[in-house]
Amino acid sequence: MQMALYLYESGLTLSVINPIRSKYFARMMLQQTKTDEVDARLLARLGMMMKLSIWTPPPAIYHELQQRLAYRDDLVAMRLQERNRLHALSHQSTIIASVQHRLEAHIQIISQQIKELDQEIKALLESDHEWAQSAIYLQSVPGIGTNTAAWILTATLNFSACDSPEQAVSFAGLAPHARQSGTSLHSKQSIGHGGHERLRRAMYLAAVPAVRFNSMIQAFYQELLARGKPKKVALCAAARKLLHLAWALVTKQCSFDPKYRQHPAIAYISA
Repeated sequence: MQMALYLYESGLTLSVINPIRSKYFARMMLQQTKTDEVDARLLARLGMMMKLSIWTPPPAIYHELQQRLAYRDDLVAMRLQERNRLHALSHQSTIIASVQHRLEAHIQIISQQIKELDQEIKALLESDHEWAQSAIYLQSVPGIGTNTAAWILTATLNFSACDSPEQAVSFAGLAPHARQSGTSLHSKQSIGHGGHERLRRAMYLAAVPAVRFNSMIQAFYQELLARGKPKKVALCAAARKLLHLAWALVTKQCSFDPKYRQHPAIAYISA
């Protein structure tokens, strides 16, 4: 990010690409030698042959949200570790009171910090910035809460990098991929082998309350179960549909209305 900002501020036009693209481009060109000079020539050739999008810095709200969200994840993981330690301590034959008190105090401190971060993230989404209206549209969907909306906005840059809901789903790693070739390879479709892991997890977790409280997602989920789909597969499909809906609301600048169905994949009404 620092390199990209330096080049951008120096007046240069640049593109930021996924390293997988350059890796497979090198394979396509049968390039096996790897030196700085060879890599530079390869990247220059890639830039000439492929149409790359021009990169611009994300708005200030991106950094405000992203750093808080990432730190919140770290704190949640840390709190889980401390709770596991406290649980293990409770099974000891002899419990040292001072150790137990320190663990309990640390868990309380971490919980307070998480609560403070939640309040800051909520205040940021409600403040005046480029993504404020999109945050309102996203949170109008039952199942998409404050943190999920924040992750959607930061991960997709307010869907500026996704021209279609299919691109958003693929970016999150929620698109099922088939692996079939003749009669020797015929594996089941699967997801999760790429894409934005944190966005995928956020959508999956949002799908859990959505199948209970969002009438549109609930009907879709129950239909899949009635067709014999396993619950986990149906939840992944619900997460995928939820992301389709989020893309539609943000790009069309609409609020959610489950009673209005213009397309089987989305439901919205003009704000």
